Amino acid sequence: MIFVTGGSGLIGSYLIPALQARGLAVRALYREQVPRQVPGADKVEWVQGELRDSGVLRDALAGVTHVFHCAGLVSYAPQDAELLQQVNVEGTAAVVDACLSRPGVRLCYVSSVAALGGLPETATGPELDETAKWDLGAAHGHYATSKYLGETEVWRGVAEGLSAVIVNPSVILGATDWTRSSTRLFRYAHDEHSFYTPGSVNFVDVRDVVEAMLRLTLDRSDVSGERYILSAGALPLIEFFRQAAAYFGKKAPTVEVPDWAAEAIWRLEHLRSLVTGSRPLITKDTARAGRRPVVYRAEKVQRAVGLEFRPLAETIRWACAGLQQVSNSAPAQGVVLP
Repeated sequence: MIFVTGGSGLIGSYLIPALQARGLAVRALYREQVPRQVPGADKVEWVQGELRDSGVLRDALAGVTHVFHCAGLVSYAPQDAELLQQVNVEGTAAVVDACLSRPGVRLCYVSSVAALGGLPETATGPELDETAKWDLGAAHGHYATSKYLGETEVWRGVAEGLSAVIVNPSVILGATDWTRSSTRLFRYAHDEHSFYTPGSVNFVDVRDVVEAMLRLTLDRSDVSGERYILSAGALPLIEFFRQAAAYFGKKAPTVEVPDWAAEAIWRLEHLRSLVTGSRPLITKDTARAGRRPVVYRAEKVQRAVGLEFRPLAETIRWACAGLQQVSNSAPAQGVVLP
């Protein structure tokens, strides 16, 4: 039996049918409603409960051999700082504790490249790999900090005897709800917005993320206490928008927002959010994302399990084709980055 958290999310909606294709029984956690839109949902044993409820998690792990912890919150809104702590840190701690209570369970934790901490000021090049060190003295966003602290909970579990691996994906591309996660990038291109920010973003296909997780967790049980970057490469954000817009038959953004304007916009959005209580459309983290080019090296996972990442052009084309079949027409609320 395999247990999955975050089964209704982008990764989970592809992971569950992939596990079933291997002939594995799946049990998954849900909070309010069973996510019927997930392929294979009718064959999943759904368990209702909160991610931080250790009792529910321990009971849910009865008879389970592997846990895929995909649940997590992605937000750059300052008012979500406490919720990020609760979901990404306390939730992960509860999952780790539940796994430790069931000897023999193996854990795969979905972190983020954000947990690597970014390029240090002393970096001589734009590349980062799994050896990157978190700079405790540097300024980090709430989301990146929550993912880093989530990782420390997994490392704690490993120190106590838990068999676990961590994957650090960059921006994950796939076809799912228009309004959620990185899929909002596609919606931004589809809605023919005029503005874009300079810089590059690292991307990876959700199908490759799932395949890496399966191989590392199910096929390489001899490996534990390791993290693996999952990224197919970096692409200028404007090039992503151009490719996506072309597949949708839309007009790509044409107006570059200079750094000074982006700095002014996120400050105004911050003030607006304080006055109205709404979430800012642009935050300091999203305004500055990609400004300092970073390339995440993924050779480690390629060596470990022989994974070959799909070309980004192929992934964008595939995701656009799938998204054109999605009926959700809610307007985009901004852009989500890792």
